[in-house]
Amino acid sequence: MAPTLTTEQRTKLILGALEAKERAYSPYSKFPVGAALLTRGGTIVKGASIDNASYGETICAERTAIVKAVSDGVQEFIGLAVVANINSPIPPCGICRQVIREFCALDMPILLVPGNYPRPSSPALDFYYMEGGVRETKLDLLLP
Repeated sequence: MAPTLTTEQRTKLILGALEAKERAYSPYSKFPVGAALLTRGGTIVKGASIDNASYGETICAERTAIVKAVSDGVQEFIGLAVVANINSPIPPCGICRQVIREFCALDMPILLVPGNYPRPSSPALDFYYMEGGVRETKLDLLLP
């Protein structure tokens, strides 16, 4: 049976990704991305995209979050959320998918959050999951 995220876990992931996006360094691409990973222990690990003048050296938000967690000794994850500054959800790039596969289960939930996602002051985000445009997928659906 595939793992499911609770409402509280979804909320933490979405808000974590939105917060991480605000820390992105994107002077060249103008495309800030934020990601949040949920560890098996319940901790949220945030990652922001980091541009480089040599575009190939840019580091995606998903990889930033994974590298931070693994560097701190954490290698078990149960959820991921990703958000950019466009109004439609974006999936992780091919390189990120490979890195995610290295450390995450194929059935791990991945939340793709649109950049215009509502950010209410209340943690009760249930209403916005479908209406807010969040798409939930699994890693195995993103792989060839």
